[in-house]
Amino acid sequence: MGLVVSLFFVAIGLILALAVHPTNPGSVDVNTVGWILFVIGVVGFLLDLMLWSSWGPGYMRRTAVVDGGYPARARGPRRRTVVEDEVAEPPPGPPGPPP
Repeated sequence: MGLVVSLFFVAIGLILALAVHPTNPGSVDVNTVGWILFVIGVVGFLLDLMLWSSWGPGYMRRTAVVDGGYPARARGPRRRTVVEDEVAEPPPGPPGPPP
């Protein structure tokens, strides 16, 4: 379940639980359905955050495979590469008239 779907369930659940007041109660309690949707949305939201990229254990399962077919291992902090461009001098202009 994605973040958007989880937030949609939370919103619909809270609307049904808090804002809808049925005048003719039937066999299904709308407020209870709203609270159930709210709980499903919150659980889905938290699970999605836990398994999302570098925030949770989902990040630990990711492996990179190098040319030999073996997983790459982290060997300390990543190195930072800095590239500096050299500014070239403008080419000399055409020669002017002699003084």
